[in-house]
Amino acid sequence: MSKKDNGGTVILAYLNEKNRPYSSQDIFCNLQKQHGFGKTAVVKAMELLALEGKIKEKAYGKQKIYFADQTQFTNVNEGDLKEMDGQISQLSAEVQTLTQSCRQLDAELKELSGALTTEEMASEIQELKAECSGYRARLEKIKSATNHVTPEEKEKVYKDREVYVKEWKKRKRLASDMMDSILEGYPKSKKQFLEEVGVETDEDSKVVVPSI
Repeated sequence: MSKKDNGGTVILAYLNEKNRPYSSQDIFCNLQKQHGFGKTAVVKAMELLALEGKIKEKAYGKQKIYFADQTQFTNVNEGDLKEMDGQISQLSAEVQTLTQSCRQLDAELKELSGALTTEEMASEIQELKAECSGYRARLEKIKSATNHVTPEEKEKVYKDREVYVKEWKKRKRLASDMMDSILEGYPKSKKQFLEEVGVETDEDSKVVVPSI
């Protein structure tokens, strides 16, 4: 851009390329970052282009809208418009297909990013093999042991346990009934009675009668 045209050439090319209406504020916002135009320079350049007849100007109250001179463009007939509509529909479908494909690829990428690498997988396999080896050695040791408990012995232990627990509960209940009878005529508290006779309860030893 030369200083002489104050951006007029760039603005004219932009309006012709986009072929849609813009205000001077729109042009300033769209081109300022790339070309470093000042707001005043843009306003003057667009007014000059309109004055020279290179672009068209429309006033809506205090707002001015500028757009490309339509006479420079080739007239489009109904057939051409339909053809362009068809191309737009086709391209829109292609865009939709590509967008869906990108989403699928993005999902696959996220899944692969969270997966183990070949090196990590090889390391984990070695760890699992070592763990399995340890379990096999333990299993062989258990199989070779001579002190296995037979099902009959195991059943006898459970039955004996049931008998002992029932007897425990029975004696606990008898002792509790006996103390309750004594405490009816005892002038002191239950705690003092237990201390005097030297009786320790299951609760004192933090023992709970197991369930059968």
